[in-house]
Amino acid sequence: MTVALSGKEIASKIEEQFPGSIIESSQDTVVVKSESLLKVATFLKETPSLDFDYLTSITAVDYYDYFEVVYHLTSLEHNHSLVVKTQCYSRDNPTVPSVVSLWRGADFQEREIYDLMGISFDGHPNLKRIFLWEGFHGHPLRKDYL
Repeated sequence: MTVALSGKEIASKIEEQFPGSIIESSQDTVVVKSESLLKVATFLKETPSLDFDYLTSITAVDYYDYFEVVYHLTSLEHNHSLVVKTQCYSRDNPTVPSVVSLWRGADFQEREIYDLMGISFDGHPNLKRIFLWEGFHGHPLRKDYL
């Protein structure tokens, strides 16, 4: 079983490297500004003491006022984990950076979120529907889907 790192401790390390990139942190999570997500994720993966080399999962939540994309990261070397979140406030064109360039396992997970929630991932190499057919109108996991 992995040891969950403190979001507050990791947030302070991130703030040292990228001032203003953290929205909030708690014991369990770190919430990162979406425009800082890729550089923060790169820092979390490439810093030897953190070494988050495995992306366990990505999911999205519709809070109606905003969308939240949740990343579960694990370091196989150090046996620790972290939950990183980012938010997007546009319902018309919600967008966050893709992390496929860091973790290839993000490919289908980002496509699933795009398909079912309508969140686009900038820089994704093949962002198209994965469950529903092209031409399907809407995104069925959104709270405003009819």
